Amino acid sequence: MQDQQYGEHRRRFQIEEALLIILLGLALLGISVTEFSPSDGYAYWLGIVFVFAVMAVLISWFKSKKTDLDFGAIVKEQALHWLTTLIVVGGAFLLQQSGRLDESSASLVVLLILALATMLDGIRIGWQMSLVGFFLGACAVLIAYLEQFMLVAGLLAIVIIACTIIWEIWTHKRAYR
Repeated sequence: MQDQQYGEHRRRFQIEEALLIILLGLALLGISVTEFSPSDGYAYWLGIVFVFAVMAVLISWFKSKKTDLDFGAIVKEQALHWLTTLIVVGGAFLLQQSGRLDESSASLVVLLILALATMLDGIRIGWQMSLVGFFLGACAVLIAYLEQFMLVAGLLAIVIIACTIIWEIWTHKRAYR
């Protein structure tokens, strides 16, 4: 029985870790796109809102399988959360279109909006999602202050992935002693 629980826990962790790596990779790709073409970067971040929403629903689905949570209610909650995020991102687009923000600044604002939405969603679905939000917010600040921010952002992503793996190994050893 304990071996079966361990196998399920390990498989769930591997899936969640893969999703974390995908989200961090998509964030790094978006940062690169934004650096080379702010207008394409803005469109990229708009699309990423949808991708993050789908990933959040997937993570919620995995979590709902091990609890008594109603998956339909989770989907409604996630849809509302990410729809409001999309509305605020649309507001940033309107600010950019009115000339109040240039394309580069609008991309950073959208990145910060996505960071906040991801951190807040992490409160509901898991701390790894909050780490992705922290990463996005940190990258927005790095972009604003560093000329060569991609190296630092890449290293930060590697540190986040390594820390989640180390944390999982440590908590697993404590739980299955």
